[in-house]
Amino acid sequence: MEGAPAAAAGFAAVLLLGALRVPIGIAMGLVGALGAILLGGWGQASYILANLPFEAVSTPGMEIVPLFIFMGVFASVSGLSHNLYAAVSALIGHLRGGIAMATVGASAAFGAICGSSLATAATIGRAAMPEMRARGYADSLSAASIAAGGTLGVLIPPSILLVLYAILTGQSIGALFAAALVPGLLATLLYVGAIALQVRLVPGLAPLSPGLGRGERLAALARVWDAALLMLLVLGGLYGRVFSPTEAAAVGAAGALLITAARGRLTRRALLAGMAETAGMTGMVFLILVGATLFNYFIELTRVTGELTALIEASDLSPLGVLVLIVLFYVALGCLMDSLSMVLLTVVPMFQLVTGLGYDPIWFGVLIVMVAEIGLITPPIGMNLFVIKGVTPGLKLATVIGGILPFIAADLLRLALIVLFPALALALPRLLGLVGPPPLVP
Repeated sequence: MEGAPAAAAGFAAVLLLGALRVPIGIAMGLVGALGAILLGGWGQASYILANLPFEAVSTPGMEIVPLFIFMGVFASVSGLSHNLYAAVSALIGHLRGGIAMATVGASAAFGAICGSSLATAATIGRAAMPEMRARGYADSLSAASIAAGGTLGVLIPPSILLVLYAILTGQSIGALFAAALVPGLLATLLYVGAIALQVRLVPGLAPLSPGLGRGERLAALARVWDAALLMLLVLGGLYGRVFSPTEAAAVGAAGALLITAARGRLTRRALLAGMAETAGMTGMVFLILVGATLFNYFIELTRVTGELTALIEASDLSPLGVLVLIVLFYVALGCLMDSLSMVLLTVVPMFQLVTGLGYDPIWFGVLIVMVAEIGLITPPIGMNLFVIKGVTPGLKLATVIGGILPFIAADLLRLALIVLFPALALALPRLLGLVGPPPLVP
């Protein structure tokens, strides 16, 4: 069995193993190894199995992953998330729905330090959910705004998912970070708009809260100077070409550690716990990456990408029609898998297919992360939904799901805008000289 049937069987086997609760990295590695043996023979497969796992985690640029994870972990330990939430809440908390809007704003700011959606949702959720409950906000709006805001951590630079996409496809990490900035800010505005529309239609979702005085607002803003400085150092240094992506990650990690120490929270226990969490998350990412590399080699052996390209060329579908089908595929897959596994499982064959149609690889990287982001809040396996339920006592999953639909609608609108107006993603990297000519996007 070769070609599309073999590839389909491989994907089905990975999904089946995942449903049986086999870790997705192991599932992809097992299926990829077995498929390589069956299609390539033991001689070729043994060489690949001996070399690919090492190459997957030793690629230049991989050191960025643990550094950004370390930065996010200690940004949380230092209490930056609470200060960011308090600052944004002080500015707009008096508006109807303002605390939910502040939650989205704080998530966007923390995402610029953290780089992880699950960590952003969990960290901001611990601070925001009790506050919104105390002010009489409906659990559906509160939990959904945290879950949606958490997705910004995987899009707003620095993003672990964008780093892995860059490594797997050979693209510029700096260009991807620049391309994701405007879509990330657009996502923040659309989420705020979704909240504003909901509370206008159903005012009972979010009672009005008393505002703070000018002095209290200034005091809340003054407490985030170190977080603002860290973001400026990392992103400003990267976009200004002062740092390479690796150097920016190292500066961010060191900065988060120094802030934790300056705030008196760098105890021996906190340091060991933070390092253990960083090692655990890095190990998980690397395991999935090794499995994805083996599985992608198996997919290459099936030659399914060439068959799909030939099939598309023989059909009457336009490049835009093909892209719509790919997006629908990812949205459906996001209902069954977490975003990291989903992207690493499919990115290599999809990248070859999409770039073969003339689409810009940097633009597609942002698009694929955006679709993966939708998967994080899409029932039944939206990981952020479970994170919010896990950190909130007494919260029912059905309540979170019931409130998430307006945010999914906002995501779909943003997706349509990026497809119709690719300059939203490519204008900044073009301005910085990080990408070439305009893409062929219908």
